[in-house]
Amino acid sequence: MTLCLVTGATGYIGGRLVPELLSRGHEVRCAVRSPERLRDHPWSGRVEIVRADLTDPDSVRRALDGVDVAYYLIHALGTGRDFGATDRRMARTFAAAVREAGVGRVVYLGGLAPSGPERVSEHLRSRGEVGEILLASGVPTAVLRAAVVIGSGSLSFELMRYLTERLPLMVTPRWVRCRIQPIAVRDVLRYLAECAALPPEVSRSFDIGGPDVLTYEEMMARYAVIAGLRPRRILPVAALTPWLSSLWIGLVTPIPGTVARPLAESLRHEVVCHEHDIAAYVPDPPEGLVGFDRAVRLALERIGRSDVATRWSSASVPGAPSDPLPTDPHWAGGRLYADVRESPVDASRDALWRVIEGIGGDNGWYSWPLAWAARGLFDRLTGGVGLRRGRRDPYRLRVGDSLDFWRVEELDRGRLLRLRAEMRLPGLAWLDLSIDERDGGTWFRQRALFHPRGLPGQLYWWAVWPFHGIVFGRMQRNIRRAAEHA
Repeated sequence: MTLCLVTGATGYIGGRLVPELLSRGHEVRCAVRSPERLRDHPWSGRVEIVRADLTDPDSVRRALDGVDVAYYLIHALGTGRDFGATDRRMARTFAAAVREAGVGRVVYLGGLAPSGPERVSEHLRSRGEVGEILLASGVPTAVLRAAVVIGSGSLSFELMRYLTERLPLMVTPRWVRCRIQPIAVRDVLRYLAECAALPPEVSRSFDIGGPDVLTYEEMMARYAVIAGLRPRRILPVAALTPWLSSLWIGLVTPIPGTVARPLAESLRHEVVCHEHDIAAYVPDPPEGLVGFDRAVRLALERIGRSDVATRWSSASVPGAPSDPLPTDPHWAGGRLYADVRESPVDASRDALWRVIEGIGGDNGWYSWPLAWAARGLFDRLTGGVGLRRGRRDPYRLRVGDSLDFWRVEELDRGRLLRLRAEMRLPGLAWLDLSIDERDGGTWFRQRALFHPRGLPGQLYWWAVWPFHGIVFGRMQRNIRRAAEHA
């Protein structure tokens, strides 16, 4: 059996590649910074999970011990203006570690870039540099270069979906008329998995793409037809710079500004495969590669069935807090403000838990929707994620799921849901929703915690404190009532 190491297993592609490798009989080890975030994945009991940080050479070397094939699925997109330097630093660490560990092959998923002297965006340049660093490692490496990946929950698909569904009339940048060769996520996963068996003498880049070459304008028009929407009118203009485009994307879609800007700069390039050499090693399936229309239909079917395994937001938001929990015995301290409310509930534990686990997304937050919407809009205007990320599944949560501008940090089904804030804040914030049984009855406890950062954090807490009674008070009462009337 081949032992495969998958980095980025908490992300969109990595979280889907793991079961693909398992289905082919490989052993899988996942290297992640937070192993607890893989705990609730359906395949977690079939893999080895190790803690590793690609900025820490020692932890990377330990993770690679005995590995035959190493998948590098890490990108620093969205970490700030210097994300290219972060990408290069992590790639060099990984390249040195796979060489020292005697790994047999490296497989990397990068980005398809235009040919010729055209100056590419920082995003595509960074992905190209990572590929070059891994190819120079001395270990046989396969660099797969893809453009737009179409699949339920993918960043590219969600961008197209939100723009098309929300805007019947669009004033757009000129990049909507650049040609793109999209590829279905299932074909990306097939190529990645099959690369584990490439001959050792193969060490090079491969362009991968689907059978269709379309403009972004054509993709949105075809999406509208498949989704049953009225025809969309698109008016490309030259005045929308990448910076203005990123603001436009940030306001209309769930994609935060830190990701939207480098993404918008990359969309201005024509990205079409220059070769299909991968077919010599990984032949096309008998039915052919998945076309754009079928890829969209498959994605919409999965969304309709609430069967989205991973989303683009599965990966952590760069810069999000990772400090110890307030309940951690080693909590470093400082002032920790709390708003605690609890009450008995005339309902079963199961009924109350169904309401708690279903919170957020289309179900809302059970209090003053205008206030939540305003806080989400403010977060987006300041470069945060806002409320539009929604939920991966309308009924079930798992550790690591994004939930509007929160992330599930702890989940003890039927007892505790702990959410960590990923909105822009001058401090760290958590929201605990828990259930207890006392005196033969069900009790609901709601606890909002805030650890301020300096004077701005102190001022923020006291500025919003007068609204706690309205927001958190109503939230506590309405969750209780929803459970009692379920």
